[in-house]
Amino acid sequence: MELARMVMLLVFISSIFFGTCVESRTHHHKKHPKHSNISQPPTGAYPPSEPPEPVSDGSNSSSTNSTGLIPPPSPSPSPIGDGTRGDSSNSSVIYDVRAYGAVGDGVCDDTEAFKNAWDSACESGSATVLAPKGYTFIIHSTIFTGPCQSGLIFQVEGTILAPDNPDSWPSNSRRNWLVFYRTDGIALQGGGLIDGRGEKWWNLPCKPHKGINGTTLPGPCDSPVALRFFTSSNITVSGVKIQNSPQFHFRFDMCRNVTIDSISISSPALSPNTDGIHVENSQYVTIHNSVISNGDDCISIGAGTVNIDIQNVTCGPSHGISIGSLGKQNSRACVSNITVKNAVIKHSDNGVRIKTWQGGSGSVSSVTFENIKMDTVRNPIIIDQFYCLSKNCPNQTSAVFVSDITYSNIRGTYDIRSPPIHLGCSDSVPCTNITLTEVELFPSAGDLISDPFCWNVYGVSETVTIPPIPCLLEGLPRSILDIENDRCF
Repeated sequence: MELARMVMLLVFISSIFFGTCVESRTHHHKKHPKHSNISQPPTGAYPPSEPPEPVSDGSNSSSTNSTGLIPPPSPSPSPIGDGTRGDSSNSSVIYDVRAYGAVGDGVCDDTEAFKNAWDSACESGSATVLAPKGYTFIIHSTIFTGPCQSGLIFQVEGTILAPDNPDSWPSNSRRNWLVFYRTDGIALQGGGLIDGRGEKWWNLPCKPHKGINGTTLPGPCDSPVALRFFTSSNITVSGVKIQNSPQFHFRFDMCRNVTIDSISISSPALSPNTDGIHVENSQYVTIHNSVISNGDDCISIGAGTVNIDIQNVTCGPSHGISIGSLGKQNSRACVSNITVKNAVIKHSDNGVRIKTWQGGSGSVSSVTFENIKMDTVRNPIIIDQFYCLSKNCPNQTSAVFVSDITYSNIRGTYDIRSPPIHLGCSDSVPCTNITLTEVELFPSAGDLISDPFCWNVYGVSETVTIPPIPCLLEGLPRSILDIENDRCF
């Protein structure tokens, strides 16, 4: 008898719970759009429609200028503030996701409501998709697809949560959570929170993290990137807070003219593969006035990336700001015109790093690291052309050419477990034109390490550095003409 009562009670509670989610979706006033192909769930690593075309690497193209680079597109649209309707020349229609059935109780699945609100806003022109303050929305893996009418704003004022279990992800989209594809002119903004709830992903046995008694568990394995932008231009991301992504927090692929300003990214220091912002095959990206604390690189720059401006970023704990890794599996990588200025890197495994695999080709050139404060950083300045994730990487002759790298006004403290400066360059493809000016690095505790590591690196110290760097080679290598032939730009 007692068992029967318990069963009836559970049935009653379930009916209330599920009824609430269903009922909320039937009592709203705005029409859902007719069946639309704008928002479709992602499959695999890329959205299911036509594959994104690669960004030009400087080869001949009718759209490139005399320098071989794609000119910057027109500026992105200005945000609309609180999203209220302005005058006729600057009006914006608000598409509140609650009007499309979103419950916002942190329990019901609100994915369809967001997709329907997106579709309506995408088709209507100057519009705002609003996730209002005071609500918590659960969204499953999905894609928001364009092209849309110009001026679309995705305004996050409340909280957006990922499902709290890896089993909730479809097997064909375990690499994605929220994907924006062909969304030219979009602004993602607001004072809300986007939470990837990645802890259960980090604890999967396939992830590369420390296990019991300090043992290293195997890895890596597929995990979702929280926010991913493909083949898009004129993107603005501002104000939002994102935390605890299962893998990278932001990833930009094949994008142009991206502005990231005043955002916050956070995840635990030991969370694996949780890069803050990853940029690849993209051009004209600015990252300003942001705070990033995570378990991997604060910012990582991949192949095919040109014209990146990073300023006023506070980074750490983390693995620092990295270019690379590049050239894996004998691939060609081209990176140029990267600037990192006025940054703070604290309590991190690395400071500013360039890392390449043996066997690659291409080049990293015209990189400036300037006005950077290091606070207890294990490797403040590092070039590693022997990057390897195991002990079994074979020695190879070819390498990504690293040239024209400037370190200026790099000051602070380092962790004495490693030399503060490590410049390890390829035997056959040495680093050239490495310039250090006003570099002063002191141990955070213990004695000064007075012997930085240099291997096959050509450059100059324009001022007295601390520690001194007598190991730089003068001039240029005899093989410079052969090496220069592999430069991308």
